[in-house]
Amino acid sequence: MSTTTNTAPAELPKWKTVEVTFEDGIAWVTLNRPTKRNAMSPTLNREMMDVLNVLEFDDRAKVLVLTGAGGAFSAGMDLKEYFRETENFEWIRKLRNHSASQDWMWRRLRKYPKSTIAMVNGWCFGGAFTPLVGCDLAVAAEDATFGVSEVNWGIIPGGNVCKAIEETMGYREALYYIMTGDTFTGKQAEAMGLVNYAVPADQLRSRVIEIAKKLLALNPVTVYNAKVMYKFTRNMDWETASEFSGAKSAQNAMMDKEKGRLKGLEQFLDEKSFRPGLGAYRRDD
Repeated sequence: MSTTTNTAPAELPKWKTVEVTFEDGIAWVTLNRPTKRNAMSPTLNREMMDVLNVLEFDDRAKVLVLTGAGGAFSAGMDLKEYFRETENFEWIRKLRNHSASQDWMWRRLRKYPKSTIAMVNGWCFGGAFTPLVGCDLAVAAEDATFGVSEVNWGIIPGGNVCKAIEETMGYREALYYIMTGDTFTGKQAEAMGLVNYAVPADQLRSRVIEIAKKLLALNPVTVYNAKVMYKFTRNMDWETASEFSGAKSAQNAMMDKEKGRLKGLEQFLDEKSFRPGLGAYRRDD
């Protein structure tokens, strides 16, 4: 039976710009400024950091889905509240606002202990590319609109937008959209590797749930360590990556209280009930 709640449970903080609901192990985290196309303000950035900290220790949140209210994922940074209204702030206050945005968008998301999926339901522009790529996986509506539009109003992509694009999109495609400011669709985003899948808008939520259920069936410790190992070894040389992989494997065995490796070996070698290439071992033994 579904455990969906329509509003944030009473024990959660009352965030102004983010809505959190739970459904069968999934925490739906919704950027909730629909009249601003969910543009990221200093308040939203601080609240998202708090959301991630709270959900890390909430057992109802086993997989986190990040999306946006209304017809947008996020239009990027709020030009008025994040830039114009902070022009005369003292440097320390500007630094605090900058750190709040960077902390949740990639420092926290990239190594988040729970699996994360970005569900791009509409507009995704500029600064929104950073949390999009910060999530482990991403699914977009085919007709979602993406754009790195900074060049259109005389600035370059800020924060880690270019780094996020570099990690996911092809070299020529990335440069084209950064240099021209042209938009592209969810289908194009899938073809360029920015998202895993693009599906019709009316199938978006069900496809995300399907992927989340696949992750929920797996050993969470192993899924976490596997993703961290991949992300860290991307920028290592082969020798360093080999050493890191060995250390991470040992750490995984120590952290895994359900002893997944032993269960898998027993079910494969002794019981003949498990074939590793065709699914996960039984976790309920």
